[in-house]
Amino acid sequence: MDTSAFKVHGIEFLQVGGETYGRVTDGASHALYPLCPAVFEKPARAVMTDLDGTTLSSEMFWVYVIECTMRELLGDKKFGLEEADLPFVCGYTTAEHLRYCIGKYAPGKSLAEANAIYHRAARRELDAVLRGEGNTGSFVPAPGLKEFLLALKKSGVKIGLATSGLEYKAVPEIAAVFRTIGLGDPLAFYDAVITGGKRKDSGEYGTIGEIAAKPHPFLYSELACFGLHEPDPRRVIGIEDSAAGVLSLRFAGYAVLGVNGGTIAASGLDALCLRKRDSLADFLDDIL
Repeated sequence: MDTSAFKVHGIEFLQVGGETYGRVTDGASHALYPLCPAVFEKPARAVMTDLDGTTLSSEMFWVYVIECTMRELLGDKKFGLEEADLPFVCGYTTAEHLRYCIGKYAPGKSLAEANAIYHRAARRELDAVLRGEGNTGSFVPAPGLKEFLLALKKSGVKIGLATSGLEYKAVPEIAAVFRTIGLGDPLAFYDAVITGGKRKDSGEYGTIGEIAAKPHPFLYSELACFGLHEPDPRRVIGIEDSAAGVLSLRFAGYAVLGVNGGTIAASGLDALCLRKRDSLADFLDDIL
């Protein structure tokens, strides 16, 4: 049997006997998922969307939390990051962001101490956001979000929201954006919401989305099957801005619409998307 292998976005793809598999490696563990052709038949019965980068933009809020962390770590209430720091405090892990800041501004300080301060600051600031206070303006709705969501609701399409992020981070983010666009309580609006570690639909809990996050398929598989109760993958479609999210959806067997401006193109995964658009509202003709 003929076999070959190539890598895209850190994922090793194996072609075996005309079929393609993606191998996801987490430390010493490996998981192998088939990458089958994804068939979508509109109108959709369910739509699944990612949170950060797809539904909203939150980068500047998390930069602000890093500044709060460094102020406490340094004992300097006037500390502020420089514009040159932004590429190093966006788009990586929290540990990498903090490690960079310690190296530049606080040599000798403990990463563990900085991390503890960071999570205290994040919870404090997010609690304020939930009350409609604090730095709420840092959460920006994606272009066309309100028109997109209302059109899906009017058409009777079930809507699911998925993020690998922890619940304490994700819920205030979407609550702030819904307050901005005037759509009330997002947990009442969405048919199902899955965050890292928890599922919110009919009061049930339990997801492995935090343990085996994107590009593993489980977050979207659980959202579609157990959150939205939609068994036919041909009538479900996902929307993502990230390469990891596209792979997660495709490994789960769902077609993908890609948002421009994320990491899909740079990772060479445009071909895995049915369409790519600038605004969520532009996807309505593709879905309905």
